[in-house]
Amino acid sequence: MPEEEKDEGLGVAGDEAPLLAGEHPAGTLGVRHQPKDTYCLVYIIFFLLGVGSLLPWNFFITAKHYWLYKLSNESDLEHEEPRSDLSDYFESYLSIASTVPSVLCLVLNYLLVNRLSSRFRILTSLGMILAVFIVTTVLVVVDVSDHQIQFFAGTLASVALVSGASNIFSGSVFGISGHFPMRISQALISGQAMGGTMSAVASIVDLAVAKDVTDSALAYFLTADIFTLLCIGLYLLLPRLTYSRYYMSVAACGSTAMLSDRLFEERDGSVRSGEEVSIPPLKPILKKTWVLGFCVFYVFFISIIVFPAVSSGIQSVHKDSGSPWTTTYFVPLTSFFLYSASDFCGRQATAWLQVPGPTSQVLPVLVLARTVLIPLFMFCNYQPRDHLHTVLFGHDLYPVIFVSLLGLSNGYLGTLPMIYGPKVVPRDLAEPTGVVMSFFLTLGLAAGSAFSVLIVHCI
Repeated sequence: MPEEEKDEGLGVAGDEAPLLAGEHPAGTLGVRHQPKDTYCLVYIIFFLLGVGSLLPWNFFITAKHYWLYKLSNESDLEHEEPRSDLSDYFESYLSIASTVPSVLCLVLNYLLVNRLSSRFRILTSLGMILAVFIVTTVLVVVDVSDHQIQFFAGTLASVALVSGASNIFSGSVFGISGHFPMRISQALISGQAMGGTMSAVASIVDLAVAKDVTDSALAYFLTADIFTLLCIGLYLLLPRLTYSRYYMSVAACGSTAMLSDRLFEERDGSVRSGEEVSIPPLKPILKKTWVLGFCVFYVFFISIIVFPAVSSGIQSVHKDSGSPWTTTYFVPLTSFFLYSASDFCGRQATAWLQVPGPTSQVLPVLVLARTVLIPLFMFCNYQPRDHLHTVLFGHDLYPVIFVSLLGLSNGYLGTLPMIYGPKVVPRDLAEPTGVVMSFFLTLGLAAGSAFSVLIVHCI
């Protein structure tokens, strides 16, 4: 019987039909006995795991004043902000150190998805994140003024380790969420945006109340340590809840049955060895998700070009007025907080509105249209300007509007293909598809971070 596709490509008929929103993998009997998410505990846990998956990275990029303090002449920082290659292009170097190892770790995560349990991958990655952040916290109180190059290299190495571990963690958790209804995947992705918002708010509060930049950073990174420990505890709690145990057990049974079917095909030459079975087949995943994967790639490619390397360099046109709004709080509010809050709103909107659909041609068109945001940011009041001296948008309202558009479009257009991906493939491929979609996201960040360096040097 030929395969019948449902509207918008969200499902196909047959035993290997994708797991739709509201559909239960165990069939009619499963629907009859399917447990409820009591007090939305599973939703909340995945939301908090989403926060924890990006919180370490967000803590690194929003602690700009701390890094400037460590990488500048600390005794002269109160009088002026000295320029150096380390401080001027720190965000761009940070992006590269974060995203390039992430791509490699996500490839490794895909190869190991059927060889190492998700429990092992998640707990190991969280343990590595916690260890690196403990070291980072200790270094806050260490004077590195005579070893700035070594501190800079060590910081980038720490970022690489945290980023790689964070992506194994987030890719594994997102793969698990593919076995659940779509609302759980949406909770995870919204939590990631909330992680950015929380770090931005913490940064602003620190600027307002902290008297010393080291005290501020110490409290900042200690929060990351505590939240990472919280994520470990929440993940260990997850299998104890009836609702999550139901979906995870059904997924495990489905994967076992599918593995047995493929092993029986060995006699027909379809599968050559158990080793090949252990690696999920990539071709059928890409056949179903390559357009969605491109959308995810390009959304985050454009976003990382602009944020934070360009957006955090846009200064108020009234900076010389001496007002705290135009000096101390302008960048933290208009760049980090506004972007994170807009991104969260865009992601949260997908819980109620899922338009355009996964097969719509409008989705990639909207994604490509975001390219116009790059020149808009370049012609704002970015400082210092060494090559492109023209400022077309010489009002503080322009970066507010542009950052809001960047965040909203990133949240909405980035979330839709991410939650569509695991739902348009056979059920047994939902978890590896989640890892593949995370790979497209990280690949976009890696490519965009490289281009962000070129953009910054061209301004």
